[in-house]
Amino acid sequence: MNCSDLLRLCLFGCLLLPPGGWCAETAPTADRHPGPACLRADDFFTDEVWTKVGARTCLECHKVGGDAEDSKFILQDPKRDPDPASGGFLRQNRAAFVKMAALHKEGKSRLLVKATGGLSHGGDDVLKPDSTGYRILAEFVRRLEAPEGAPAPPAVVKETANFFDGIAMLDNRRLLRRATLSLAGRLPTPEELATVDQRGLPAFQPVLDGVMKEPAFYDRLAEAFNDIFLITGFTGLPDQVIFSYENFRGTRNWEQTYDVSSAGDEAAQRRARNVLYEVFRDASRREPLELIKYIVRENHPFTEIVTADFIMESPYTARAYGNFEEVKGRFQNPEDPFEFIPVRLAALTSPNRGFVQHSETGFYPHAGLLTTFQYLRRYPTTETNRNRLRGRMFYQQFLGVDVLELAARVKDAAAVTAKFEIPTMQASECVVCHRTLDPVAGLFQDFYAIEGVFGPRKDGWYKDMFGAGFEGEDLPAEQKWRALQWLGERTVKDPRFASTMVEHVYYILTGRRALLPPKAIDDPLFDAKQRAYAAQHAEIERIASRFVQAKFNLKTAFQEWIVSPFYRADGLSTAAANPQRLTELGDLGLARMLGPEQLERKLTAVFGTSWGKLTKQTALLYGGIDAKEVTERATDPSGAMGALQRTMANEVAGKNVSLDFALAAGERRLFPGLEPEVQPGQSPESDLRLRQTMAHLHELVLGRYDAVDSPEVTRTFELFASILADAAERKGKNEFEPYARAIAGGPRLPDPTYTIRAWRGVLTYLLRQRDFLYE
Repeated sequence: MNCSDLLRLCLFGCLLLPPGGWCAETAPTADRHPGPACLRADDFFTDEVWTKVGARTCLECHKVGGDAEDSKFILQDPKRDPDPASGGFLRQNRAAFVKMAALHKEGKSRLLVKATGGLSHGGDDVLKPDSTGYRILAEFVRRLEAPEGAPAPPAVVKETANFFDGIAMLDNRRLLRRATLSLAGRLPTPEELATVDQRGLPAFQPVLDGVMKEPAFYDRLAEAFNDIFLITGFTGLPDQVIFSYENFRGTRNWEQTYDVSSAGDEAAQRRARNVLYEVFRDASRREPLELIKYIVRENHPFTEIVTADFIMESPYTARAYGNFEEVKGRFQNPEDPFEFIPVRLAALTSPNRGFVQHSETGFYPHAGLLTTFQYLRRYPTTETNRNRLRGRMFYQQFLGVDVLELAARVKDAAAVTAKFEIPTMQASECVVCHRTLDPVAGLFQDFYAIEGVFGPRKDGWYKDMFGAGFEGEDLPAEQKWRALQWLGERTVKDPRFASTMVEHVYYILTGRRALLPPKAIDDPLFDAKQRAYAAQHAEIERIASRFVQAKFNLKTAFQEWIVSPFYRADGLSTAAANPQRLTELGDLGLARMLGPEQLERKLTAVFGTSWGKLTKQTALLYGGIDAKEVTERATDPSGAMGALQRTMANEVAGKNVSLDFALAAGERRLFPGLEPEVQPGQSPESDLRLRQTMAHLHELVLGRYDAVDSPEVTRTFELFASILADAAERKGKNEFEPYARAIAGGPRLPDPTYTIRAWRGVLTYLLRQRDFLYE
């Protein structure tokens, strides 16, 4: 009996075995097939059939909730496998392909007939007969139908070397500096350095535990998640659009009647009220980000980002919500506009329209970020959009799915519109996206009022859309009043949620999005790109598993990524000339230009004070975002950025060199124990002291541990000496260092030998280095 015959006999038995089926090696002895492991997800199926065909062209329709969910060919998304390491979903998918391949129509496998549009395939021809994808399926069928004793097909050649072979890793001291600067905007302490020196990578978890308790970490967290969710970029004045007239008519303008008489005369009171108003607006913008900070600070499960049954209020926003008197006793300082506490809002009312929000608990049905007014305002709806933007952003931000990538663009929209009465529910090229997107859009249906955020559509929800639900599960009618809570509960049980949160942390640490699976299977570098994706995805799944085991504590994801080789990679230790290998390593390592906020924090960490000029419009010029019109940080430097870097280096060096030399020798940060009179060539001892100071600056400014006789320190030494040599040839030099007085109003130090100005040149040079400007 050959494998094909065995498959036909086994189809109705094997496929009803435990999830994923048994293969010949793992089944109980009495149940093992005498033939090959027909149901195992072998390498050819995994690397060729599934990766290049199934996942790309079949899965989106042939799944529960997909356009072809009523067919007999149903697949499982491995990204939703609760135990991805077991490969259970892949085994089930192979079994489905095997079953389809074993059925024939006029002597040809139904798998091949269907793929080319035969037998009334609802998706039309997804593969051309001469395409690479079709040839892969044909080879899969051939292997299944090969008679017993036939020559074995050539094995899929797989790269067996460790993915990180030939990659140099950061030493622990430099890794700790990278981590503390990234997370808390400071340099590591001597105690932290000593700990990692003694214990190595295992020491990072307790050290990072301490770092992630610092206020600076939570400021960084809010900044980073605003990059992801873009919450602060909503349109309109916060006091007007967050606290709508519809629901907060009597309280939203509380600052207009607030007692500011202590400020002085009428003009002073007007100024005080303007300040009050601006601070109130700032506090209201921060609320969703304060929710994220609270969840992480209190070590709550990060699932609360979509399930928390509260919002964060400050004393100022509580006044606007109208519940200040109720909660003021919970604030440590009821006059601190930026102290935030968790609060449950009462169900909303609309005196103007005469309705009270239906709630079986009496409270607003909070669902983490999803129901915050800021998030709803950031992603508003219209009569034509119908909450689809909200649905799309939900999938992208919380499940890592770009709905727009689920199917190719419709080639002839006019023809589709003419052919179908409701294209989004009938045309296959439309349904593939809308069957996923529209049910989630429907879950937002009670948050439809344009002015008031909350409020159902006057004419009821649309009938020409798929009904409210999630991934094939319909929303029960009795859950409608808490539809987004219902959605949040299902979201956090989806394995894609944990993976997506881990990917967000990767983005925060590296400034790069996680890799996507390559699409062009005919690309000669496809296998290399796929290996890079698979290696990174395996690490994401590993960290996601640790994240779940830690009860969704987000700090775990930070700790795991920081000690991961993907974050520690620091370059090639051996040459890699092979284009395949170079492609594999193309996204490895960390080499991103620091954003304006990060650069200011690094300057503060190194010098004790920031430059203070990379703010507002200048920050945008330097690659920052406003979360509204500019939503992606620039990753490549422009001419304007280069000019800002030069200006920063000149001004920071000019200010800090003089200020440091004005301190007592033992108090100096930059030049400890060194006097300006020390010059090159005075003696071997003086040259050594200069080199030691330069090595110290390399460590402080660049994070490099260069030896005093290293080429890098020698280059800096020669720069210092050449500046002094040039100065010696000049006549009429000013004997005082003038720069600090002009820039910082600091001391004007005597500089008859020009050494202070030479040190300024050295520091300017270091501040222009890649090791300082990049991470």
